[in-house]
Amino acid sequence: MQNLKLIKSSKYSNSNFGSIMKWLNQDFQKVNDVILANMKSKVPLISQLSGYIISSGGKRIRPLLTLATSKLCKYTGERHVNLAASIEFIHTATLLHDDVVDESMKRRGKISAHNIWNNKSSILVGDFLLSKAFRLMIKDGSNRCLDTLSKASVEISQGEVLQLLTNNNIKTSESQYFDVIYAKTAALFSAACVTSAIISEMNREKEIALYEYGKHLGTAFQITDDTFDYYSNSKDLGKDIGDDFKEGKVSLPIILAFNRSNEQEKNFWLRVIDEKKQMKSDLLTALKIIEKYNVIKDCFNKAKHFATMAKDSLGPFENSYEKEKLLDLADFSVERPN
Repeated sequence: MQNLKLIKSSKYSNSNFGSIMKWLNQDFQKVNDVILANMKSKVPLISQLSGYIISSGGKRIRPLLTLATSKLCKYTGERHVNLAASIEFIHTATLLHDDVVDESMKRRGKISAHNIWNNKSSILVGDFLLSKAFRLMIKDGSNRCLDTLSKASVEISQGEVLQLLTNNNIKTSESQYFDVIYAKTAALFSAACVTSAIISEMNREKEIALYEYGKHLGTAFQITDDTFDYYSNSKDLGKDIGDDFKEGKVSLPIILAFNRSNEQEKNFWLRVIDEKKQMKSDLLTALKIIEKYNVIKDCFNKAKHFATMAKDSLGPFENSYEKEKLLDLADFSVERPN
């Protein structure tokens, strides 16, 4: 089977993120080996489809967090490798399920797996990867790690349902939005960090610090991702600008724009989001309203606020090279190329 791409492209090579990837390269190769070994199946379709989605790139932020925080905790064993792989399997399974639910055409710049195979295959292979994730957790032998990651998996599932309920509901509140992104994104970020504290036998203060770091980092990361849908382009993020808009996803840019809109503009949002009646020109209209009310800047400022909270969470850890890299990662979460 082909070697997996650990990051989407070389565009990060001169950035802080590129430096972090180089720092963790040896551990990432081990994670890569575990992923390859556990993707194998006597059913060819499983290997083909899982290989397609896993090798399609992405930044591997979640396993990266486990590897990086393990170094912060001065962990010297090998348990973090299997745990990082299990976390990537959980995430990849959710991507397969997500794309079916959202009817997404693209994932990381490539045609979504369900559009090459079919919905049933994508869902079942997602289940296979989730099962593999739990086998790796059980192999680790820590009930606390298993509990942490299984709780995160429950949160992700609940987040999917929450998002389903907020889609095409223009009156979704900021509070509801943050509930969704905590469950869908921040919970697994936190779990990825907490597992490092567990296997390193950190004290309660540092374990909580890593939980908070992951939670705030995940929140900053998701706000930034959602904002790029109205600011970036297909080449940069693997999706076309306005994908979320076309799918009726009510993310922070839409929430802020709707709340600031006049009556005529509110009627526009009701038509394109709640009533699902969109014309080709509607995306441009939406972008103009978003620009009118300075929404993009405010969304990025909110993301930066959470990134700062993530950095502040690492206070219990003494200054070190490892801590500096995690601070850099928080900056990267809101300053990605766009």
